[in-house]
Amino acid sequence: MQALKIRRDDTGTRLDVWLSKHLPEHSRARWQVLIKEGHVFVDTKNQKPNYHLQGNETIHYEIPAPKPIALNPEPLPLDICYEDKDIIVINKPPGLVVHPAPGHVSGTLANALLSHCKDLTGIGGERRPGIVHRLDKNTSGAMVIAKNETALNQLARQFRARKVKKHYTILVWGQVTPATGTITTLIGRSPHNRKKMAANPRIGREAISHYAITERFKDSTRLRVHIETGRTHQIRVHMTHLGYPIMGDTQYGRARHNKLDRTIHRQMLHAEHLAFSHPRTDELLAFTISLPEDMRGLIERLREKSLPQNMQQKKAM
Repeated sequence: MQALKIRRDDTGTRLDVWLSKHLPEHSRARWQVLIKEGHVFVDTKNQKPNYHLQGNETIHYEIPAPKPIALNPEPLPLDICYEDKDIIVINKPPGLVVHPAPGHVSGTLANALLSHCKDLTGIGGERRPGIVHRLDKNTSGAMVIAKNETALNQLARQFRARKVKKHYTILVWGQVTPATGTITTLIGRSPHNRKKMAANPRIGREAISHYAITERFKDSTRLRVHIETGRTHQIRVHMTHLGYPIMGDTQYGRARHNKLDRTIHRQMLHAEHLAFSHPRTDELLAFTISLPEDMRGLIERLREKSLPQNMQQKKAM
C-alpha cells in the first residue's frame, strides 16, 4: 500500500473529495468505489467516502490491477491517425459500431482497440479503452480514445468545458437559408418514439450547433457544422428540425423516392476536424480527416446534376 499524510489544512474535508483532489488520476466516483471495496484506510480503519478528515492522519491506499472484461479482443483493421501511451486517435469508417450493445456484441471499435492497445492500464478498474465520445454507426471521421483513467478524466473535463473543437461536413436536402446560422434547442427523447431524439422536448439538455454553407447544389447543400455540445444525434436532429434533413439519414430524414436516394447507403455526416489538448502534456493536437470515398463520389454527382442542361450534354459527349 501507498501512504499520504493529511495536513491540518485539510481538516473537515470529505475523504473521497480529498482523494480525488490529491490523486486526480482517478475520479471521485472511482475513489468512492475503491473506498467501499476496502482499498483505502484512514490510519488503520476503512472509513466511508463521506468521512470527514480530522487532520494529521495518514491515508493508506492501493489500486488493484484492472480486471478483464467480458469483451473479446478482435484484430480488426484500424485507421490510426495518432497514438501514444495515453491516447489513440482514429479515423472511424462508416458502418463501424463504437461500443458493444444488444445486436452488436462483436466487431465493434471497442473490440478492435482491446486487441490493438496492449498498454491499457485500466478504466474504472477494468481493462478497457476509455470511450470519451462516440460517433454513430454510420458516421465517419475523427475520434479520440483514452488508454488510461487519467487521460479519460482529463479529456472528459475538456468535453464538459466545451474546449474540444469538433467540426463536421454534412450534405443535406434542400437549399439552406440563411448561409450561416446557429441552432439552439433542447434535445431529449422523442415522446412519440423512444428510440429517437427530438428538439425542444419537455425535458432535454441544451444543444448548440453552428453551421455555414460551403457549397450549393441543385436540390441540396454542403455544410460545415461546429457543435458546442455533444448530444445524442445532435446534428441529425438539428438539421431535421430546421427542415433540411441529412442525405441518407433513414431515421430522421425523408423517405427514399428517387434514383439518387437509393445510391446513398448511410447518413452523409463526417467528423472532419477534431482538436483538443493532450491530457498529459497539454499540447494542442488537431486532426483533419479527408472525406470518405462515398461522400466524395456523391459530391461529384451532385455537382454534375447542378450543371446547366447544355453543360451536362457537353460533358457527356
